[in-house]
Amino acid sequence: MKRVALALLLAAAALYALATWMAPRHLAWGYVAAFAEAAMVGAIADWFAVVALFRRPLGLPIPHTAIIPANKDRIGQRLAGFIVTHFLSTEQVTARLADFDAAGRLAAWLADRDHAERLAGRLSGVGGWVVQALDDPRVHPFVTELARSGLRQIDVARLSGQLIEALMRERRHQVLLDGVLAQLARWLGEDAVQDAISEAIAREVRVLRRVGLDQVAARLATRKVVLMIARSLLELAEDPQHRLRLAFDEQVADWAERLQDDEALRARVLRLRDELLQRPELAASVRGLWSELLAWLQADLRAQDSWLRQRSAAGLQALGQRLAADRAVRAWINGELRAAAPRLLERHRDAIAALIEARVAGWNAGELSAELERHIGNDLQYIRINGTLVGGLVGLLIHTVTAWAGG
Repeated sequence: MKRVALALLLAAAALYALATWMAPRHLAWGYVAAFAEAAMVGAIADWFAVVALFRRPLGLPIPHTAIIPANKDRIGQRLAGFIVTHFLSTEQVTARLADFDAAGRLAAWLADRDHAERLAGRLSGVGGWVVQALDDPRVHPFVTELARSGLRQIDVARLSGQLIEALMRERRHQVLLDGVLAQLARWLGEDAVQDAISEAIAREVRVLRRVGLDQVAARLATRKVVLMIARSLLELAEDPQHRLRLAFDEQVADWAERLQDDEALRARVLRLRDELLQRPELAASVRGLWSELLAWLQADLRAQDSWLRQRSAAGLQALGQRLAADRAVRAWINGELRAAAPRLLERHRDAIAALIEARVAGWNAGELSAELERHIGNDLQYIRINGTLVGGLVGLLIHTVTAWAGG
């Protein structure tokens, strides 16, 4: 469009030269000359106006030119004020949110399988990048120390006591004891186990030979001992009021209380915890677990049939469907958004304005002018074209009125 505007200016100049040369031959050429003269004036004036927005015309230091570069910072301030006043005002945002069903739109979007899979794919991509970044030897000491620090914050003694109390309230410790006793009884009832125990006892108890018992008798005697132990264990497992079971209750309760209130015992437990945390085996275990976890995540996220991506997509779609079916939750989400938006705006409005101002101030003035001219320059050339034509018509009108008045 610059070429069109320039061509019109040159055409007006050529027409003016021709009309001036032909003026003595006919009065009509005077009207043509007036049109062309005014068209040149309009074209040059509007060229000056357009160019003055972005730079100094012909490089001359004319006041009030290069308006955009000279006023870049002020433009940023005005732009920031305009946006926060007319687009981020509490009234504007509140009114918009009142008619905007954010939860409903989110539910409908997530309930669509394609959308859920697309979002899961994006999340997997981000997750893969994070996993790759974390798979760095420099991260291992940080992870190990983080694990140590987290474990140090746990009061193992008190937590163990509370856990035991919780198990006792639901009688889970007795269920656990029943399982252990039943398993021991079954184990001791097996012939192979009895034979192994009998032979071990017979080998160790040398006195059997001195009292005249041979190897077979020793096996029979020890087998009876094993069977008695197995029967005792079964009786203990089947009798809720067995004295050993009641003693076990008392012992467990005592341990639960001491782990929470006995400072000496708690100190020993915590000291043991700290000693374990300082062992190099812990660091090696943490590094190994960390590496295995990252390797599994990387392999899964790279796979076409990624389990994590499939589960994420299914979970997101299920969330959308559940949200779409639950009007109360949607109303709650929308209500919370409407309540939170004004507070967030009030808190961050000045920061948003400052961000816009800083962004505009950070632009290079020449680059900003060139970028704006590239985007709106063609539209501004129409000002030059219109100025040429309108100027010519106004000049023709003035010449006509002048000729008629003098006529």
